[in-house]
Amino acid sequence: MNLLEEQWIPVRRASGRSERIAPHEITDRLDSDPVVALDAPRPDFNGALIQFLIGLVQTAWVRGDEYWDRDEMLWSPPGPERLQALFLPLREAFELDGDGPRFMQDLTLSPADNPTENDVAALLIDFPGAQSIERNTDHFVKRSSGGALCPHCAATALLCLMTNAPSGGAGHRTSIRGGGPLTTLVTYAQIGESHPASALWRDVACNVLDPHSFHTANSSQAELSNVFPWLRGVEQTMKHSDAVQPLDVHPLQVYWAMPRRIRLQFASRSGGAAPEPCAICARTTDLPIERYVAKNYGLNYKGAWLHPLSPYYRSGANEPLFPVHPQPDGMTYRHWLGWALGSKRAGRQIVPAAVVQAYRSTRSKGGQVRLRAFGYDMDNMKARCWYEANFPLFDLPESKQSPAEVSEAIASIVGPLAAGAESVAQCIRFAVRDAWFGNGETRGDLGFVEAIFWNRTERHFFVLVERAIDLAKEHGRGAYDQSEPLRRGWLNVLRLTARCLFDEIAASGNVEAGNPAKLAVAYRALRRHLDGDTLQQAFGLIVANSTETGRRQRRRGSTAQDTTEAR
Repeated sequence: MNLLEEQWIPVRRASGRSERIAPHEITDRLDSDPVVALDAPRPDFNGALIQFLIGLVQTAWVRGDEYWDRDEMLWSPPGPERLQALFLPLREAFELDGDGPRFMQDLTLSPADNPTENDVAALLIDFPGAQSIERNTDHFVKRSSGGALCPHCAATALLCLMTNAPSGGAGHRTSIRGGGPLTTLVTYAQIGESHPASALWRDVACNVLDPHSFHTANSSQAELSNVFPWLRGVEQTMKHSDAVQPLDVHPLQVYWAMPRRIRLQFASRSGGAAPEPCAICARTTDLPIERYVAKNYGLNYKGAWLHPLSPYYRSGANEPLFPVHPQPDGMTYRHWLGWALGSKRAGRQIVPAAVVQAYRSTRSKGGQVRLRAFGYDMDNMKARCWYEANFPLFDLPESKQSPAEVSEAIASIVGPLAAGAESVAQCIRFAVRDAWFGNGETRGDLGFVEAIFWNRTERHFFVLVERAIDLAKEHGRGAYDQSEPLRRGWLNVLRLTARCLFDEIAASGNVEAGNPAKLAVAYRALRRHLDGDTLQQAFGLIVANSTETGRRQRRRGSTAQDTTEAR
């Protein structure tokens, strides 16, 4: 079974019809009934499959002998026959079964290595580990899938594991971006009347980089086994070193890293046996996969690997870059600046993904573009949550200012807006906690309070981002000095939202049955923070050495303004 020829990728067409396609069929019927989205039964499968398609097109384009203009790729894409011919030289790397090299499976893994045998469901990121099963804590995520997987779902699960591989004990390597990396992509949400309907192809094509980004001067690295490590196995790759550095292999291996040593076991079927349903997609299969064997100490990726689909951060000017990972508090607009434009705050610098930076420099006009972010929040080997979010990506208008100057001006305005919102979100959560339980440490998760706050203020935030872009276009680095009304208006929005939210959550219900004193103390603390100098200084609305008289006047003015807006 070859994954370049098999119709194994679940998709949805513009008509609403669901079907499975081979990779080259992504541009099939583009003008009449295009493929508009992936349609796997799990969101992490969709995340892995979009990265598979991006990596496949990128690899074929880099290793091919023809050049595509970016506009041509987006608006005059290659047909299925042309894509099939482009993928053909890579065919040997995508066999899923057989005695030779298999897709993302270690060629050299043999019974002599004493590999462990596992339920195929253990390929899933959220499958409970041995400790969870031993302690019987797998209440919401069950310890068995209840059956076999079809080859299509098994291949996707294997791909998803290699892409997101968390820590799994001694020698069980994480992915090339660490356990549960964040992925950010540029996607088309809406296409103008002059172009066909939205298509999955464009979401793939606009995340493919110029081939020169993967140029290598070492001709030996051009071998296919230096791109797809399973063509020669882990032991041969690690023969001369205990780690795989970027200069050791072809740069394209960043899409096809294989940190785990795994080999699927295809069940032998006796004649006349009934097809078995897949535990994930429920489709029947004549080739069920119930088990796989694994061995620790797979490929150990070290060094300055930079994955094109992830943002990176550094904690100091001379520190190396590390991939960004989702956190327990989810994905909100406070992350937008770093992921879309880059940011510097308190010595921490965030660099957008290479594909997002390329979009900025080679923006093809036409269509509404968004930033799609997704990934697992991991606690070592335990998956706490799968997060996914979409944010707008604004065009930076042409102006007399340089692009770097415009971006710097936008960041100077938007950075304080997001930081101030973060401060207010934390304060409202503490206020609700204190109203309910009193001041002090309290067990329990009140993250839902912040989630509501972020949701209610998001629309206002991106309206202000558009205004900040206009100011940056007109005034360049002087835009911040012109943005005081914008910053003051945002502060008022945050104040009103926080107070209303406190009233709805903390003060709702039977106050007499609770503790009115706690409620009053918590509300006063909230007001002190919202009207205090620290928050206003964060927005640049007052200077740090202002007088007490000036502070009282500003508090009275801001309170009166809040009351007027509330009316």
